Amino acid sequence: MLRITSLNVNGIRSAFRKGLADWLETARPDIVCLQEIKIQDSDLADDLRHPGEWAGHFHHAEKKGYSGVGLYLRRPADRVAAGMACPEFDAEGRILRADWPGLTVVSAYLPSGSSGDERQQAKYRFLAHFETWIDALMREHRETGREFVICGDWNIAHKEIDLKNWKGNLKNSGFLPEERAWLSKVFDEHGWVDVYRRLHPDATGEAYTWWSNRGQAWAKNVGWRIDYHIATPGIAARAHAASIHREPRYSDHAPLTIDYDWSSFAGIKNIQ
Repeated sequence: MLRITSLNVNGIRSAFRKGLADWLETARPDIVCLQEIKIQDSDLADDLRHPGEWAGHFHHAEKKGYSGVGLYLRRPADRVAAGMACPEFDAEGRILRADWPGLTVVSAYLPSGSSGDERQQAKYRFLAHFETWIDALMREHRETGREFVICGDWNIAHKEIDLKNWKGNLKNSGFLPEERAWLSKVFDEHGWVDVYRRLHPDATGEAYTWWSNRGQAWAKNVGWRIDYHIATPGIAARAHAASIHREPRYSDHAPLTIDYDWSSFAGIKNIQ
């Protein structure tokens, strides 16, 4: 079994203060994809860089206290690489990939446009670059058989079923028609698979992964499903269990964990 968890930590230090290390020891994912770590390399203490039996790899934003992604690996990767050859967004620390024989796992943090039109336009620029990048991954999959799993905070709820108050958010970033159409294109034209939806096609409130800190959104489960595992068809078909861990809370997002039948991964020794 291969267990992959994705979590936007909204500050890695904050998440660890809230007990994330203990949760990792209990859940025991093989790979943890982190987003919005909000830390510089010089500030990564040893317990954050290598918690327990996991080895950390990170892509930091140039701007302090902003964005950034990470990977915690229990089994060493052959290669870890950052970015998608796009200077504007690589400077924000949004893409980190790890490669094993026949498998690549990516931690991705797509921009939010909620702060205003300038960032929404930046989001659209990112989506254009990202679409080209993931299309190249899909071509590699079809040519070589390599499987890809892209985990992270995509900052888009795809359909009405994916958020509680969909009528009230039709004109808000994260549920705009253009964003939703782009995500439909990723699935319908480029061939990527929304793994959670493959396993739970009708889930509503239990599928949410993010809740606003305003009001009583979490208490009333007024949430959004904006965190995903999006995969090539071969490994997507091997997913057999998904869980969203609402409690305890480590950030305004919940960890999304999916188990895959991936026998070749079992032969890789854990990091000592």
